[in-house]
Amino acid sequence: MKKIVFLILTLFFITYEVSYADELNLSGEAAILIDADTGQILYEKNPHMKLHPASTTKIMTGILAIELGKLDDIVTVDDEVVRLTDGSHIALEPDERLKFEDLLYALMIESANDSALAIAKHISGSIDEFVNLMNEKAKELGALNTNFINPNGLSHENHLTTAYDLSLIAQYAMKNQLFREIVSNYTYTIPTTNKKDEERYLKSNNRLLYGTIRINVDGNSVPIKYEGANGIKTGYTQAAQNCLVASANRGNQNLIAVVLKANGREVFADVHKLFNYGFNNFAKANIAIKNYFIENIEVENGIIPIVAGVIKEDLFVTIPKGTMDNIEKKISIKEEIIAPVEKGEVLGKVEYYLDGQLLGQADIVSTMDIEEIPPPSIAEILMSKWYLLLIGLIIFVRIIIIVKRTKNRRRRRALYKVPNSFH
Repeated sequence: MKKIVFLILTLFFITYEVSYADELNLSGEAAILIDADTGQILYEKNPHMKLHPASTTKIMTGILAIELGKLDDIVTVDDEVVRLTDGSHIALEPDERLKFEDLLYALMIESANDSALAIAKHISGSIDEFVNLMNEKAKELGALNTNFINPNGLSHENHLTTAYDLSLIAQYAMKNQLFREIVSNYTYTIPTTNKKDEERYLKSNNRLLYGTIRINVDGNSVPIKYEGANGIKTGYTQAAQNCLVASANRGNQNLIAVVLKANGREVFADVHKLFNYGFNNFAKANIAIKNYFIENIEVENGIIPIVAGVIKEDLFVTIPKGTMDNIEKKISIKEEIIAPVEKGEVLGKVEYYLDGQLLGQADIVSTMDIEEIPPPSIAEILMSKWYLLLIGLIIFVRIIIIVKRTKNRRRRRALYKVPNSFH
């Protein structure tokens, strides 16, 4: 029977308010707030509604460009890139040569659609082939309700994603140091090229990074710039309306917010509300401490019959503030643990729950090597069975005595037997 032990740290009711999240009054039709480190969902509104992503599409284009391209490459723009360009651009010309790095910054800061097409063709040889890579990557990341038609986000009836999927893509992208560095900037300068004798000055539309205008957030006039904001990407088309994927950091907390199909600058107010909700109501906590003792665990056939089981690694999660003491811990040990056991070998796991929801789990591992009991030698077997040998010897001697007695009786009968008479 599987050994399961329930340890309840505290039986108090969870007192944090969840109703505040329901009262955020967001303009966007879909939104989500996640912990960028753990992926935990802290707030969601229509997270799986399929909507147009506009230029937030370029998050996927950008991370693939970083992973598959070389910053020092020189890219030559062709006629197709110029012909297909619509919307925002940096006025690329046919046969213009630029560094791949400059195109990457133009993609993420200026949101240049021509840059997206040039990057796609440089990496894959064709725009369609690059789009295939985008869709493959989306599925790999678990963004199963996403379908890209182009690398720049121009509206198409089948170019759709969800707030949840964009949060997965953004979380993945923000793990890349170069991507984080690019999206944390809001200006960039492209030097002169063979076709342009003046520098190009780029500026981001993500006013969370730098804006000075004021917006209304829950009835308060506040600067649009958000303290701790460090990315990521805005987007707008008539079909998509205003979209924003944003990230922010305060202390040890890293949050990602996604808002889709919002009204004008209200998209920034929505993100303010989401970040305020996350930073004001949640905290990062280490709920499983590395090397923390769990219990002594029996080991079958070991030269030592028990081993101490400890937590393998720290486990950090984001929880509502003031709820640390309400976490429940469920310990599960493997049904059979048989020697030999290696130090660090997984012997079980600990699951952590808050209000019935799984927060995460940590492995329980062995603190030492335990060898199996060696098989006994022949001499040890014989010595351990001495009483059986004695009984066997007695029986053997008894049999010999009986055999000898039987032979002696037969001899005596033969000596005294009367010979037959002659007639």
